[in-house]
Amino acid sequence: MKKALGIFLLFAVSCTQEVYEKGDGEYSLMRGDFVEAHVNANKQIVSMTTDDGDQLPLSDPYSAKWITTGDTTYRCMLYYNKVEKSKGQFEAEVISIGQVPCSIVQPLKEFDKEFRTDPVKFESMWLSKSGKYLNVYLQLKTGVTEDTSAVQQLAFLTDTIMTYANGARTHHLLLHHDQNRVPEYYSTKAYVSIPTSQLTADSVRISINSYSGLVVKTLPLQ
Repeated sequence: MKKALGIFLLFAVSCTQEVYEKGDGEYSLMRGDFVEAHVNANKQIVSMTTDDGDQLPLSDPYSAKWITTGDTTYRCMLYYNKVEKSKGQFEAEVISIGQVPCSIVQPLKEFDKEFRTDPVKFESMWLSKSGKYLNVYLQLKTGVTEDTSAVQQLAFLTDTIMTYANGARTHHLLLHHDQNRVPEYYSTKAYVSIPTSQLTADSVRISINSYSGLVVKTLPLQ
């Protein structure tokens, strides 16, 4: 039997996330941040810039199979201990790093697949402190199947850009979600970051079909 945890995101690969118990052990001081991970020529992550603007070198270079390009930056979720190596100088001691897909927003009329709105569970949406990313947190239903072609698909599509009398503009997005024969036994987390450089407006409105009905969320981008 195949465990259908893989989520094929039309704009990138999926990421997994570990959950740790807090207390007095190894993970008691653990932090979790969305980051831009800076990769060297050897395809190793060597430093991070958090969404709060902290720039942290890693205590040890980090390698993973999903790091396929050198001299670039990946969007990631980082779990780490922030360790002071000298007075006022900190570095990140990595516990876990997972890639966070960055969505390329596509016009609905140019989408080359059947637009589907299979339900998801909407959790939250927020703008990064830097203003560079719109982050969306969803829960997807998944399960076990023998069908190796059963892989979920997600994409964000441009519906329209609304201009108001005062000159303000709202960028409307739709979530495409194709369950694609994946069983719906239990939930798994899915984080997506949308670079705001693609959203040429003062605010963004996202329409998502959830298990509780249509969810419409609007957020200012400035």
